[in-house]
Amino acid sequence: MCLTLCQALASVFLPRGYVLTTVSDVLCALMMLAPLAAFASNAIPAEGRMRAFWILQAFGWLMWLADQGVWIAYDIVLRKPLPEATAADALLFLAGVPMLAGLLLRPHLQPSERSARLGMMDFSLLMVWWIYFYVYLVFSWQYISVNLPLYNRNYDYLYDVELAVLVIVLLAVLKYTRGAWRRFYAYYLGAVVFNSAAFILQNRAIEQGTYYNGSWYDTPYLASFAIFMVVAMKGQGLKPRPETEAEEKRGSWMARLAMLAVLSLPVIAVSAVLDHHSPFDVVRFRVIATVVTMFVMAALVFMKQHRLHEQLKQSNEVLQDASMTDPLTGVRNRRFFTATIEGDVAKTLRAYADGHEPTTRDLVFYLVDADDFKEVNDRYGHDAGDRVLVEMSRRISSAIRNSDVLVRWGGEEFLIVSRYTDRREAEILALRVMEAVGERPYNVRMDGESIRRTCSVGWAAFPWLEQRVDEIGHEEVLNLADRGLQQAKSTGKNRAVGMIASREGTTQVVSGLVDISRMPVSALAVAGPKA
Repeated sequence: MCLTLCQALASVFLPRGYVLTTVSDVLCALMMLAPLAAFASNAIPAEGRMRAFWILQAFGWLMWLADQGVWIAYDIVLRKPLPEATAADALLFLAGVPMLAGLLLRPHLQPSERSARLGMMDFSLLMVWWIYFYVYLVFSWQYISVNLPLYNRNYDYLYDVELAVLVIVLLAVLKYTRGAWRRFYAYYLGAVVFNSAAFILQNRAIEQGTYYNGSWYDTPYLASFAIFMVVAMKGQGLKPRPETEAEEKRGSWMARLAMLAVLSLPVIAVSAVLDHHSPFDVVRFRVIATVVTMFVMAALVFMKQHRLHEQLKQSNEVLQDASMTDPLTGVRNRRFFTATIEGDVAKTLRAYADGHEPTTRDLVFYLVDADDFKEVNDRYGHDAGDRVLVEMSRRISSAIRNSDVLVRWGGEEFLIVSRYTDRREAEILALRVMEAVGERPYNVRMDGESIRRTCSVGWAAFPWLEQRVDEIGHEEVLNLADRGLQQAKSTGKNRAVGMIASREGTTQVVSGLVDISRMPVSALAVAGPKA
């Protein structure tokens, strides 16, 4: 505010001339530097979209300051009027682009990772589109075929549209925000309206020939910069809140507008070709600019589609993984077993065919069933039973290898698929599982009451016959493991029974199917730790 007061005093007491121009230009640059520094400092502690928002605001002020630097160079250093159409005009127009872009990011919301990534792509498409319009409508009359009336008309038209869009966006975010963010956007809107009014007042004075550097028209213009400084101060410490599903859908308008922007380019290219009123150089330049922009936007669309494809792939993988996971215990379910068992069987058969080391070529099925589990549900309730199952699955998981797979087979029954193992040491894992399950009590109530539980295990190895690996399928071997489990249950529980083929027996085939009820087997019982 002190700098604004200095400008007002200079306008009153200093005569029109070089000194007043110098004082006014320097004060204006300092007033622009203040919000630039304030917005940039807000970006330091911020993260994500918030940081991007503050950086974009600061970048807009940097471009505005660069435009003022051109004015200083002409007014103070060169001491001659600024040409009516210069490259600095682009700086003044484009300064509003990053400011508007920052608002389009909706910094008051913390989007999901998916929404943030796609939103940045849509945002980039719109920014390219907007800059393209400046090149198409203004640049062509500034450098390709100089026409100052058309240049000024198109420049003013685009500048007014940019201002209108900025106000509309601010009104929209005001509608959907509350609290500190609402106050921040209200101050921002006030600063934009005040700055625009001061700018219109300056332009009218220029048209009427009453404006000169340092005149009183500069005082409200500098005062608007002070309001932006207040806006930056109001933004300190603001934090975004998580984006709701409804807000994410509401924000999809930017994606639709970005697609319309892409589709508009061929139409604009055709209209440029059919334009018989503009010079040929302008038409050619506009067509080239449109084609280049189409390639740039096509590349952005390709990147967006690639990201969508990757996200869809990840989502499908998550859904597939969820469909193959037991929701209670977090271990695999029967669907996973069905989807993967053929691959495991094929690897085992290849290992036998290739003559792999016997210690790493077998596939062993272990069926594990909690002993007397119904008593837990009946006495303590199903919630307690669920907690016991979750803890039991965790203990079994800790007892098996990383290459093994634990499947919830149904109810209180689990299946372990032990890969790349040796059937002659299969009972070691069975004992390890039984020990892990029964070594500590299970909490069944919130007051700390606990009980002990054991399990029974039945196991069988695939291939069933090592000399005739293709004769018996894995389904029959799994049924043999279940027979071993039933034998373990019927002979006292808390034990493991392994089913192995007898050396002298042969397999009898009935109607093309293996009759496991008549299959020659022998049972290898392994005593477990008693409760």
